[in-house]
Amino acid sequence: MPNLVNELMVKELSSALRESSSMVFVSLSGLSMEENEGLRNGLAEGGVSLRVVRNSLAKLALKECGVEIPDGVFEGSVAIAMGDPEHAIHAAKVFWTSDARKDGKVGFRAGLLEGELLDAGSARDLADLPDRETLRAQLLGVLSGPARSLVAITAAPGSSLARVVNARVEAGGEDAA
Repeated sequence: MPNLVNELMVKELSSALRESSSMVFVSLSGLSMEENEGLRNGLAEGGVSLRVVRNSLAKLALKECGVEIPDGVFEGSVAIAMGDPEHAIHAAKVFWTSDARKDGKVGFRAGLLEGELLDAGSARDLADLPDRETLRAQLLGVLSGPARSLVAITAAPGSSLARVVNARVEAGGEDAA
């Protein structure tokens, strides 16, 4: 009976992992109920799925998906935050800014971003990436900057002439017009 349950759990986890193109692996130890709920709520706001399963089952499920995780990642209590690349970035931000991480209860182990295996440091660096909306705003600023400068340069001679004429009218009176 336990083997059947394990097989079903591995199949279900493999299915969830196949649907996810990116993941963040973190160690969780000694979390209080409030810290656990805070992490899960923060992840849920970004649509991130968090799974805590037995390490042996997670290894089997990842192997079925064709992902080889190095030794040492699955030691202790490990959780997998999964989804698309934006979900992985959101998860890294939530884990990095959590009070539990500052207390040493959450630690980055590894990551997977669109099939690329990341070490613990690179997975942590995902927290520094801007989200999609910020990236779009930055790109829009870069694209619109030259056009804005061109408009200002072409408008400058006409506006300078208008200011000179206006100043002359205000200063000189009748003979200026």
